[in-house]
Amino acid sequence: MSVTEATDQYKRALKQGQKDYRADVLRGRYPYPQVLDEILVETMCAGRVDLGLIEIPTDQIVGTKSAGRKSAFASSFMPLLSLDTEFAVKWVRLCEAHLGSEGIRDPIKCYEYMGRFYVEEGNKRVSVLKSYGAPTIPGFVTRMIPVETQDLAVQQYYEFMRFYRLAGIYQVQFNRLGGYAKLQAALGFEAGHIWTKEERKAFLSSFARFRDAFEKQGGKELGITTASALLMWLGVNEFQDLREMTASELTKSITAIWPDLKLTAAGSPATISTVPPEGEKGGILAKVFDSKPTHLKVAFVHTSNPKESVWTRAHDAGRQYLEEAMGERITVRSYEDVRSAQEADRVMEQAVTDGAQVIFATAPPLIGACRKVVARHPHVKVLVCSLDMSYAGLRTYYSRIYESKFITGAIAGAMAREDTIGYIANYPIFGVPAGINAFALGAQMVNPNAKILLHWSCTAGDPGDLFEKRGVTVISNRESPSPEQAAAGWGWGLSLFTPERQEIPLAAPCWNWGTFYEKVIRGIFQGTWDSVKESGTAINYWWGLSSGVIDVQLGQDLPEGVARMARLLKQAIASGALDPFACKIFDQDGHMRCDGKAPLTPEEIVKMDWLCQGVEGSIPGFEELLPMSRSMVRLLGLYRDSIPPETEGALL
Repeated sequence: MSVTEATDQYKRALKQGQKDYRADVLRGRYPYPQVLDEILVETMCAGRVDLGLIEIPTDQIVGTKSAGRKSAFASSFMPLLSLDTEFAVKWVRLCEAHLGSEGIRDPIKCYEYMGRFYVEEGNKRVSVLKSYGAPTIPGFVTRMIPVETQDLAVQQYYEFMRFYRLAGIYQVQFNRLGGYAKLQAALGFEAGHIWTKEERKAFLSSFARFRDAFEKQGGKELGITTASALLMWLGVNEFQDLREMTASELTKSITAIWPDLKLTAAGSPATISTVPPEGEKGGILAKVFDSKPTHLKVAFVHTSNPKESVWTRAHDAGRQYLEEAMGERITVRSYEDVRSAQEADRVMEQAVTDGAQVIFATAPPLIGACRKVVARHPHVKVLVCSLDMSYAGLRTYYSRIYESKFITGAIAGAMAREDTIGYIANYPIFGVPAGINAFALGAQMVNPNAKILLHWSCTAGDPGDLFEKRGVTVISNRESPSPEQAAAGWGWGLSLFTPERQEIPLAAPCWNWGTFYEKVIRGIFQGTWDSVKESGTAINYWWGLSSGVIDVQLGQDLPEGVARMARLLKQAIASGALDPFACKIFDQDGHMRCDGKAPLTPEEIVKMDWLCQGVEGSIPGFEELLPMSRSMVRLLGLYRDSIPPETEGALL
């Protein structure tokens, strides 16, 4: 390479450096490379580790070890000194060597702190190589380990260090905790698997391809790391696709999940729809340009079948109700026994092929297949029966069953012959603590001394023995999937047990799924589907007693006075005159969770991960759960982000 060519390269780099300098000054940013000695003091460092010679990602070299020559570079490491300086002469010589027969052979020497690199020797080498867009630079690295604290950035870095011991790469960074373990699992590796050289090379090649496509679509401005985007992409696509997709196919696949990427970057929770939207009034112009459908094809997808599952039977009863209510305006098809992820993918695609315009997936495990359908077929309206699944374009539905639990709690307080009442909860997932606490508050409203003895059906142990030893006579079990099953005997709702252990059903919270399905379909016909839609948000239907989607079935043997109280409570909650959580509430540790002046928000109720005073028991950890219960907690668990992910089969 001639001196003239090297000089021209310096001129281009100098022009870029001056541009970067001005941009930083205009934005109020530090215009030079960061200086590690000015950032890190000895008390912030827990130790040093010699990493030896590694390939350093160029874009993670952000500064210098000491102040020395910092003013010679812009923050981008592009030069700032004029061409007639000694600095420029040395830069040009290095540039000649870079593309000459020798090349730049000497590794740089630098320090790494919190995932960023600070050069001690080789600043001009970094500048030259950055000017040519070199992806990595060889260097001898000393890692400065920060003192471990609860600071989020430090916690993320400690996760990275554990990942680095396995993968040996720096290019992967995440916005949130847990990303490294999820990536390890998504690639088919066991938690402690150490990557081979071939695995590392294969991953980095595909990762670079994804990063280029992601950044071309504006990924750098999105506020989410490439690795975080890749992890979300892998929820819809296979890792092998990165090698096999054409550039246009890869771009299209990233575009398909862009709303979810924006949602993740913004950290926005799901928009909770607490009441069914009203039908559009519409004027003359609305009628002239009416684009509302006149007929809909609706698909129901179940993970089991109505004969063996009461849950599926309840949703199928809702489907029958919908067909009777809507008549010839809809065509409905059901897909049953969809038990694996692969089968769910196939069935969802088949439903779209069969012409489905609306898909109701009636169980949380179908969420993965639903995400893929939404990405591939954005015109299809997809809903999953679940809570707190924030994906743009995909809606979830559940209900405020805690309202019914509050009423059955009041019934229990009135009917129990002692102060202790039994309660059997299902899973430690979103929404369940709200039901437990509402039940306790209802019981304490009637009996201030009421205590709730809590047992989890997802853990070992016989609740019958526990309750019998404590002399418990009133027990709340799970809610009923439908009104028809509410009085089906032991296993559902609230019951009183006589001294002879005869069970007397008292009441049962229940769902009216048919009412929900009818309201949603009528809403689509009336044009209200888009009236609750906000750009870049996920929608969660969370309707209560006022919608008719949930109810409380009262037992025939319930005393009339107690039944009247229950009906009055139901009427008060449905009308909005009574909010179960609009009162002073303390948790088990005595901390005030609500001052009674303002009610808890829907988000606070959904995310509730504490139990109120008067509840004996605790929320079980993942290791306490029975194996059969863990898959549900992985999906919807209160602590799902901290659960070690499952390996999904080798992909590299």
